[in-house]
Amino acid sequence: MRLALTAALALGLAACSNAALPASAKAAPIERPEVAAHEEIAIFAGGCFWCIEAELEEVPGVRTVLSGYTGGTTPDPTYRHMGDHAEAVEVIYDPAKVSYEQLLEVFWSNIDPTDEGGQFYDRGSQYRTAIFVLDEAQEAAATQSLEANAKRLKQPIVTAVLPATAFYPAEEYHQDYYLKEPERYEAYKKGSRREETLKRVWQE
Repeated sequence: MRLALTAALALGLAACSNAALPASAKAAPIERPEVAAHEEIAIFAGGCFWCIEAELEEVPGVRTVLSGYTGGTTPDPTYRHMGDHAEAVEVIYDPAKVSYEQLLEVFWSNIDPTDEGGQFYDRGSQYRTAIFVLDEAQEAAATQSLEANAKRLKQPIVTAVLPATAFYPAEEYHQDYYLKEPERYEAYKKGSRREETLKRVWQE
């Protein structure tokens, strides 16, 4: 039993590291989907992009979620050479079906906004949390949401609200990882104690 648990944890711990990547992950990043006239974009960094992508794609009104890199200055980042960027997701959604404020709450409920060293066992600045805003309306909504959740948690929040910069789509291997590699993904979630941590932070 202990051996099986150790093996599961080892699989999970490798899942969000370079060691888990197959040779196919070296391929060039995919192109960003076109955004329709009635759609809008939201950009969030919440630790390992596999998990944030999986949660946001389940939200009605969200058409697609793209994993990628943003927030840094390193040109043409890749998974192996991310530089000073953070793992992030770009959400394409229909504001007539889901509001930006609702997306913010889904984001908050899937991160530990008090952890300045990363998320869960993913440590380092590439796993920092941030909301990248594209206009004044998003900045106002994000700031208000941050302040409300700081009061709810009764402690400072380290998640930053920042102007959006260039977003670089990640390699094809990372898109919809939870669908392509369900066993590895579930082992990663379990091994990281993600769900237990979120329940403790949000007391749910």
